[in-house]
Amino acid sequence: MEPPSELRRQLGKLLPSRRDYEALPHTWRTDLIAGVTVGVVALPLALAFGVASGLGASAGLITAIVAGTLAAVFGGSHVQVSGPTGAMTVVLAPVVLKFGIDGVLVVTALAGIMLIAAGAIRLGRLIRLLPWPLIEGFTLGIGAIIFLQQVPVALGVPMPDNENTAVRALAAIADAGAANWHAIALSLIVAIAMIAIPRIHRSAPASLLGVAAATLIAVATGWQVSEIGTIATSLPAPNLPGFNWGELSGLLGAAVSIAALAAIESLLSARVADGMADTDHHDPDRELVGQGVANLGSSLFGGMPATGAIARTAVNVRAGGRTRAAAIVHSAVLVVVMLVLSPLVASIPLAALAGVLMVTAVHMVEFGTIGRILRSTRGDAAVLLTTAFATLAFDLVVAVEIGLVIAILVALHSVASETRFEEDDLRSVDIDVETEHQLLHDHVVVYQLDGALFFGAAQRFLLELADVSDVRWAVLRLGKLRVLDATGARAIGDLVERLESRGISVILTSVRAEHRRLIDGVGAMHTLDQEHRIVPGIQEALAMTRSSAPDHARSAA
Repeated sequence: MEPPSELRRQLGKLLPSRRDYEALPHTWRTDLIAGVTVGVVALPLALAFGVASGLGASAGLITAIVAGTLAAVFGGSHVQVSGPTGAMTVVLAPVVLKFGIDGVLVVTALAGIMLIAAGAIRLGRLIRLLPWPLIEGFTLGIGAIIFLQQVPVALGVPMPDNENTAVRALAAIADAGAANWHAIALSLIVAIAMIAIPRIHRSAPASLLGVAAATLIAVATGWQVSEIGTIATSLPAPNLPGFNWGELSGLLGAAVSIAALAAIESLLSARVADGMADTDHHDPDRELVGQGVANLGSSLFGGMPATGAIARTAVNVRAGGRTRAAAIVHSAVLVVVMLVLSPLVASIPLAALAGVLMVTAVHMVEFGTIGRILRSTRGDAAVLLTTAFATLAFDLVVAVEIGLVIAILVALHSVASETRFEEDDLRSVDIDVETEHQLLHDHVVVYQLDGALFFGAAQRFLLELADVSDVRWAVLRLGKLRVLDATGARAIGDLVERLESRGISVILTSVRAEHRRLIDGVGAMHTLDQEHRIVPGIQEALAMTRSSAPDHARSAA
């Protein structure tokens, strides 16, 4: 157990400090520009996700403001931007139908408490166990989803009635005959601006300039395109959500799902952002705490669950955001928009913002990295492609679960294939000519087990060594066996039984203490233990075969 002083130090690392803003004197200009840019991009997303969840547009906007601020202050990433996300709306929709708005607020608060607890006990660091191909596959899938989500908007066609993003995009393309060419033109204007302006002036806010240009063109020409429209004009007062104890079991299940999704999406988003920004890497435990505080705050103001949002985070980094101030400015922009500028923002074409997100989605994917993984091993390529496909076909949690299962299977296969059961020629053992002759005369075979003997390799171990024939003694050297599980221990026991039943006596040498306990625990070595045929080293084993040779020969006769 950690001493109180160490515990206080660890908990202190999970709270905000002055160090969070050390770089601000040097980055405040780019942070300000990035925050304004992200605020403009986040506005239609927040409204749309609120509507999609069933809670209404205002809930999405409130979440972006409240959760965005709290996650920026308390979170573990310098560049993460949090708010409502598309993946969360999929989880929320059935909760709204079953428990209503008050149920969602309670679930959001419970998920926040779970996230804070997970960060406090340092579960955030488990994300580091996720393999590189899985992360890249997740990023590829998310980039594809962000791009495909904007296809109907960029084409100016009605949103197809289907929950799957890829299916909606395909339906929109099939309906391209009814496309609004004005919407397509505005999307292209923004995309061209985001590609061309950085080549002229790297620090210029390309996305913001592109959106401004597209809006001016749409207003000046009178093009008929979808616009952001009317939004809420004030924040509600904080209030505790209603709670029905009879629904606790159902609410807890939904809260666990939301907390898991928020943790996975936020930590993966933060990890992706680490590779995009030249800032210190995020603290995963503090990020969980920050997301927990953000969700608690969102529930008090009538918002919905929030996570780190990779689309807004990517826009933030690309626009020059380097400290938490950018995410805070993003929330401030949304507050100003809500209170003051709603008539002006109402005229921004959604197609212009679609152009921003489509270019951002393409920038997210490191195609060179994808190519290197695909050319590395078939297992890594399978993890990447399966995770990306599952992200598109299902949701983020399912995608990570599937990708992780495949990665584990690939790793187990790799470890199992490295396990060797080879006949030992004893070149490293100092034996005399007499002993060498005795080994040949008494038909003694020595095997060296190297690597890991677990459930993935146990069957191959049995098949390879159980066919030993024309010998009287089989010596198994276990000193180089690094990993042994219960299945492997049982396989050793089965092998001993098979060989002994054919008159081949088995001796084990160099058995590690932890392996000996496991072998004894599964009851595999009772006979060998009784006859003292588990010995410290190869010399003792050879001495046993020499001293017992006559008895063995007589019993065989």
